[in-house]
Amino acid sequence: MKNASIRLQRLAVIALAAISLVACTRSVTSSPNEPKDLEKWVKDTRAKPGQPLKPLDPIAPFETFVYQAGTLPDPFDLQGKADSLSSSRPDSGRRRQPLEAYPLDALKMVGTLGRGNSIVALIMAPDKVAYRVPIGAYIGQNEGRVTVIREDHIELVELQPDGAGGWLQRNATISLNQ
Repeated sequence: MKNASIRLQRLAVIALAAISLVACTRSVTSSPNEPKDLEKWVKDTRAKPGQPLKPLDPIAPFETFVYQAGTLPDPFDLQGKADSLSSSRPDSGRRRQPLEAYPLDALKMVGTLGRGNSIVALIMAPDKVAYRVPIGAYIGQNEGRVTVIREDHIELVELQPDGAGGWLQRNATISLNQ
């Protein structure tokens, strides 16, 4: 029974292949002088005149721009920039204070002592030691100098190099941790 179905399948495949070959040879054996549909369509299409092209848009005139920066300061004048920031230079001759060894984000304000003008801030360093910090003290790694002490925060001004030989002032705040 199994052999019969295998023979029948083989016979069907052979028949299908034979029919396909006959269909292919029929189109090939047609006369070479007789134009085919595709060749006729190509000839007809080539014989038709082409459509005219749209004209190009006119070219807009170029608008000129005159750069007049004679009144502006030269951005590449490093000498003039350094002279204007000479008052904001760090004091290299002063003695370093203990809280200058730590970055500002590592320092925590834990309270204040005193009242009015005689107030000092209590700052906790990462080594778990509390330091008294008066106005004018230096803290942080960027030459930060304390300018204002309030009961809930301290304000300071840091000096950072600007990359061109000068120094930029940046305000910073440390708030009381509650």
